[in-house]
Amino acid sequence: MSGKQAVIAVLAATMSILGASAAAQDEKNEFTGILGRVIISDQGIIGASYPNPFVRSGKGLSFEVNYARRLLGSQVYAVSGEVPAVFNLDEDLNSGSDVVPVDYKQIFVTPSVRLNLFPETAVSPWVSIGGGFGHFSENKNLIYGGTNPGTSTTSGVLQAGLGLDVRVWHSFSIRGQFRDFWSATPNLPLADTGKTRQHNFFVGGGVVWHF
Repeated sequence: MSGKQAVIAVLAATMSILGASAAAQDEKNEFTGILGRVIISDQGIIGASYPNPFVRSGKGLSFEVNYARRLLGSQVYAVSGEVPAVFNLDEDLNSGSDVVPVDYKQIFVTPSVRLNLFPETAVSPWVSIGGGFGHFSENKNLIYGGTNPGTSTTSGVLQAGLGLDVRVWHSFSIRGQFRDFWSATPNLPLADTGKTRQHNFFVGGGVVWHF
């Protein structure tokens, strides 16, 4: 490559970066779709004398929709308000006796504050914290055919998350993330674990639209 060609290439790259930076400054809104899994640790059942004396949770296929708006920032950081809403519509349960429902649905909606580093570059790590509510809707049947005496519940939820956004094309980025929704436990009157709250770890990836 000649010196002239090198200068032209550098100028073209510089103009491209400046153009992307200006576009990023104008993009104050985001809409995100994420697909992933919710992971919940197994819990021992107090006083159980049968084999497999645990409440065992599956890894429910889940999705998140999220709207965010940038509130303030610079080329180094950006602070945004976001509303992640996560839907886990088939959280399977299992145990050694007929004491837990077949499954339940859970929904988390947690308005949060998110801090992005280097928001106008191609790669931007972030952290998020907030709180809202979670709703558990239980199957009416127990796993071995009995009637579930538990009821659907709603509780307060704390959310903490971290992730990485990578700009791939114009107004679109891909996002990988990890969020912990710390909620109340589902209502399981036949399976007392001694726990009143549980961690719901949501791991996923998806697409961000900046506009």
